[in-house]
Amino acid sequence: MNVLKKIETSISSGDAADAKEALRAAQPEIQRGVSKGLLHKNTAARKLSRLSSRIKALK
Repeated sequence: MNVLKKIETSISSGDAADAKEALRAAQPEIQRGVSKGLLHKNTAARKLSRLSSRIKALK
């Protein structure tokens, strides 16, 4: 998923604002993957939770 890569690069560069915006844009894409059966709902929730906690740690 390209949206996850964008978030990862934003986190690794240390840009919290860009990472937060990328996460906001990625949430509907991840949920769409759940509804199409690409991801399990708990897997998607875990990914979003871990990414958001990493973004919070940047601040």
